[in-house]
Amino acid sequence: MSSRKHLLAALALTLVGTAAQAADEVVVYSSRIDELIKPVFDAYTAKTGVKIKFITDKEAPLMQRIKAEGENATADLLLTVDAGNLWQAEHMGILQPIESAIIDQNIPPQYRSSSHEWTGLSLRARTIAYASDRVKPEELSTYEALADEQWEGRLCLRTAKKVYNQSLTATLIETHGGQKTEEIIKGWVNNLSTDVFSDDIAVLQAIEAGQCDVGIVNSYYYGRLHKEQPKLPIKLFWPNQGDRGVHVNLSGIGLTRHAPHAEAATRLVEWMTSEEAQKLFADINQEFPANPKVKPSAEVAAWGEFKADSIPVEVAGKRQAEAIRLMDRAGWN
Repeated sequence: MSSRKHLLAALALTLVGTAAQAADEVVVYSSRIDELIKPVFDAYTAKTGVKIKFITDKEAPLMQRIKAEGENATADLLLTVDAGNLWQAEHMGILQPIESAIIDQNIPPQYRSSSHEWTGLSLRARTIAYASDRVKPEELSTYEALADEQWEGRLCLRTAKKVYNQSLTATLIETHGGQKTEEIIKGWVNNLSTDVFSDDIAVLQAIEAGQCDVGIVNSYYYGRLHKEQPKLPIKLFWPNQGDRGVHVNLSGIGLTRHAPHAEAATRLVEWMTSEEAQKLFADINQEFPANPKVKPSAEVAAWGEFKADSIPVEVAGKRQAEAIRLMDRAGWN
């Protein structure tokens, strides 16, 4: 064999080896805490042999990194929380559609992008927490009612700068329109017992300490604190059961526009929406499975059943800018 043929043969073997290696690895940029996702990825690797490399950071730097990498992409998938963030990634042009009948079958349409560029993996309810020794559940009814005089000086909220509150406000706008929503938000601000908090755990701790009687939090934060303090004198209330239901958001995942291992990444997402993975993922995170065939953990189920808002969660992104402007006008810092 000539030296030229030797060279071509060696090159072909190198390309085959590279392709095989590529199929054996998926790279995920993730804004979730490592211990919440590593067991899920380890389970997939044990099942398939495919290695999952994940890089953790805040969602904004990760999205900017994907954008900057462009066609020289490292990441196959972006894993983050809140439909507002996923919608933003979609409209930055850093994602591409995931065409999968399996995902479409596993996850209801209101928890997926209408363009198929991302899908929900687990759900969290942003609901009302109340001091069980100072508030009777029959005193509570809706998010909107927290603006009533009854709650003056008794309400705690997280900062408006967090996307969770922006998404809740966005869905209120979708339901009531801007003017009515602004009245509601102004009522909340007027009823604050103290300055806004940086996170939901601080809101729960303020309720426990008697700084306020009610607050709005993501359900899994309550789960984490309750796990540490089983006798926590706080309970969750599911609002708006007589109309649209509880505001639900999600953690989700999207395929990057220039994913080096797009096919392998799609297989991973399909598995993450399966009944097997959904139970594992939701249980670790103390969230609700996005796949309706999967029941929540016993701990999460103990919080009680509720009707969820059927508004597509991508509304949180579409109305995000409008929500931020409205919150600012209303004085929610």
